[in-house]
Amino acid sequence: MVFIYKQGKQPCFFYENWLISIIIYYIISVVIRMKKDKVLFVIPAYNEEENIEKVLKEIKRDVHYADILVINDCSKDHTEEIVRKNNVHCISNVFNMRYAMAVQTGIKYACENGYDYVIQFDADGQHVAKEAEKLYKHAKETKCDIVIGSRYLKDLGYPCPFFRRVGTKLFEKIIKIFCHKRIADPLSGFQCLNRRVIERYAKMGNYPEFPDANLIIEMLRSGYTVEEIPAKMRLRDAGESMHGGIIKPIKYMIQMFYNIFFILITCPKKKVKTDE
Repeated sequence: MVFIYKQGKQPCFFYENWLISIIIYYIISVVIRMKKDKVLFVIPAYNEEENIEKVLKEIKRDVHYADILVINDCSKDHTEEIVRKNNVHCISNVFNMRYAMAVQTGIKYACENGYDYVIQFDADGQHVAKEAEKLYKHAKETKCDIVIGSRYLKDLGYPCPFFRRVGTKLFEKIIKIFCHKRIADPLSGFQCLNRRVIERYAKMGNYPEFPDANLIIEMLRSGYTVEEIPAKMRLRDAGESMHGGIIKPIKYMIQMFYNIFFILITCPKKKVKTDE
């Protein structure tokens, strides 16, 4: 389409040269594709003053185009002060809402502010920013709803305690049986979510206390696409894991089995992609 101005006459549109029309169409298409995605790192943090600054600096260095949101879950140390000192947006809960609610708070923020992708990222230094970029690029290229960073899809040298590895294998088998999909690391919180998932999670009134294998099962049975790619991770440098001790892991396993049982009963299975 060519727009012509002629002296003394009204401007008019006419198709004079089909080649120029094609060029204009191509340029418009390229501009649309070049639209930058809004990417947000959601980082729940509780008493992570020893780790959080290194995490923020790493993300700023390696994934500079992404925004960062820290949900300070009523930390008793200097986590909030360190985050604000690094000029990173921080939401501080007035009481400790625990990990899952902190994550959902960040996802709701992403939904309300028009983000295209959310990267769930730990504040303890275990997750690697460059690996997070791989998750985002895979989600964008494949149009996958959820991309999981997996410690076990390939042997990347991540040391895993025996009982945690047994639990991971058990949940892997459960997902395979009921969803016909192999997820080698269903307990990984290192994930990239697209807009479709962001909107669903933000509206969930029953967002699980431990959003791990149970949530993967629910999403697969609801027809969402879930994939995993190998991702390097590190052990935390300092602080205490939320699954540390003896009582916490037992409570976690009981809660997970209850949630999975409830999901299998209440969530009808829709058509999903399989590995078979």
